[in-house]
Parts: sequence; C-alpha cells; structure tokens
Amino acid sequence: MESFTEKIIQTIRDIPIGKVATYGQIARLAGNPRAARQVARVLHSMSAKYELPWHRVINAKGEIVVSDGYRQKELLEKENISVNEKMRIQLEKFQWMPETIDNDWLEG
Repeated sequence: MESFTEKIIQTIRDIPIGKVATYGQIARLAGNPRAARQVARVLHSMSAKYELPWHRVINAKGEIVVSDGYRQKELLEKENISVNEKMRIQLEKFQWMPETIDNDWLEG
C-alpha cells in the first residue's frame, strides 16, 4: 500500500508545466483533504531529494507564500504563469484541473 507521503509526492510530480495547484488541492488528491500542512511539510523537506516542482504549489488564495517567493515567481513566469505585483496567480486561469476528480471542491 502506498503511503500518504508517497501520494503527495506523486501528486506534486503530476502538476503539469504551466499550471499550479494549492496545498489543499494536493492533500485532497492524495486522499486526505485536511492535510494541507502535511503537503507543506513534504515540500519543505523533500523537494530537493525528489526533484519536485515545488514552485507550482501555492496557497488557496492563489498567493506565493514561501520565503523564496521571488525565486518561485521567476520559475512560474518561465512557465508562462502570470504573477502580479502582489505575488498572486489567477487560479481560474492557471489552476490544474485533473480530469479524474470532481472539480466542485477546488479552491479559487
């Protein structure tokens, strides 16, 4: 059986280039909608080891909230994701919407 951490890692890897996902969205897709903080922990501790596209993960408001926000902004803009002066991304335009889920619960 696959662990929840492994499911988080795989879900983050699945975010396509040019799209973003929220911490809560990743938690739901991985099987535990109440585990957004665990997603943040996995990103913080395992991004380098698993070469995760950490820069594609943002908060539920569409905001960049990591300490290296300018690096995240730069990486997102390289993927043609617009980031405004308030470090916010338009979720309605750039949020990843996997076809295999019920989109009614997505933030944004």
